[in-house]
Amino acid sequence: MKKIIAVIPARYKSTRFEGKPLALIMGKPMIRHVYEGVIKSELLSDVIIATEDRRIYDACRDFGANAVMTKDTHQTGTDRIIEAVSGIEADIVLNIQGDEPLVNSEIIESLIKPFNESGDISYTSVKTPIYSYEEFIDPNNVKVITDKNNFGIYFSRSPIPYDRERADELKDFKGIFGYKHLGFYGYTKEFLLEFGKTEMSYLEKKEMLEQLRAIENGYRIKVETVNISTIPVDVPGDIKKVENFILKSYNY
Repeated sequence: MKKIIAVIPARYKSTRFEGKPLALIMGKPMIRHVYEGVIKSELLSDVIIATEDRRIYDACRDFGANAVMTKDTHQTGTDRIIEAVSGIEADIVLNIQGDEPLVNSEIIESLIKPFNESGDISYTSVKTPIYSYEEFIDPNNVKVITDKNNFGIYFSRSPIPYDRERADELKDFKGIFGYKHLGFYGYTKEFLLEFGKTEMSYLEKKEMLEQLRAIENGYRIKVETVNISTIPVDVPGDIKKVENFILKSYNY
């Protein structure tokens, strides 16, 4: 039986939205929504919140979460996760972004599924169909293309693939424009620790997408398809989008 732990990196000093893990959504800190969405999965041995800020740490402890303090010098959430799990026994580590308050069990299960199907998998993620032209061209939505076995070929903020035949009529197109990459990851702990030793790559710096470092270094990312999307909170205005979704979904 594999030991699977989920780690939620939560940083206070966000450039576009300082303190966002503690921003209230329906009266609760966003980080609590993330935590409660993750712990619903029965496949996890533990859920850890990793932060560099005492305010976040204290808030998480107040609602009963397992929180740990990490260095404030980490450049990425992955680096923070590596510190959090370095002394912990685990086979699989999930990276659940601390600004994803709508994460649910379908996403968690999809990240874990490939590890149970093949011993050759070391890195997983998830994607969902894009049906909106506006969403397809939005650089804040990362797009992904995969091969026939659902291994990632490329991730980009640009709309990919480019549809040469329909380029002039895409606004009126009805169907799937492409696939949106959702920012959730699964790794074997062995791979995660090794990946942490690699340097930022050329494409990673261009797109500001860490997963491209793995592809440039020859690693494969298994990308499962899920039927839901999420609303990551990047700026304060996204809070209202999440609240409206919750109100609509649960008929408040």
